[in-house]
Amino acid sequence: MLFGVYYRRIKYKNREVNILNEITAITPQVKDKTRCNIYVDGRFCCGLTLEATVKNRLKVGQIVPPERLSEIQLESEKNTAFDKALTHLSATRKTEKQVREFLGGKGYLPAVVDYAIEKLRSYNFLNDGEYAEAYVENAAKRKGGRLIRMELRGKGISDSEIDAAIDNLDGETQLQTATEILQKYMRGKTADKANLQKAYRYLMSKGFDYDTAKSALTAFGEIDED
Repeated sequence: MLFGVYYRRIKYKNREVNILNEITAITPQVKDKTRCNIYVDGRFCCGLTLEATVKNRLKVGQIVPPERLSEIQLESEKNTAFDKALTHLSATRKTEKQVREFLGGKGYLPAVVDYAIEKLRSYNFLNDGEYAEAYVENAAKRKGGRLIRMELRGKGISDSEIDAAIDNLDGETQLQTATEILQKYMRGKTADKANLQKAYRYLMSKGFDYDTAKSALTAFGEIDED
């Protein structure tokens, strides 16, 4: 449910709908004076441009169905939301989840966010599969596949897209990365049993699998990882 407070029922467009009690505040946004925040029953509801607020004659004390607020925001702000998302993407590439969270944090309702996401997809500005491939290529220079997979999941990438990207990560590349990390870790340390066990655990914490970690350690000696 979009707004989690008490509802009444009224006729809207010849049908009964749930509504909240009333608009209780309309305040200017601190960082963008062209926008305002709409509060319903004392809780933040959404952000709107001042133009949309005036055009639709929204005011404190007015009762407005959630459907109507969604219509107002979708019509007046879908292009604004797209432009903000595009600017957000211009700095660094983002996942769909990250863009949704960004727009939601700006006060856009789900229908507006969906519109912006679909438009970004249509221009290929938003492509989780390509994001995952680029992320794997870059991250593989510093960490192992297990950790990369976990990080991509945290960014909202689907398992199928992660699998496709991870498949491009060959064992030779992972071994080379693990070896380079190990050499830096062991610099100035003696290759005794205790340090090698610590080094093994360090490689595992970096997301490398058992075989890769063991192979990288062979240049320093055998260990008992128990």
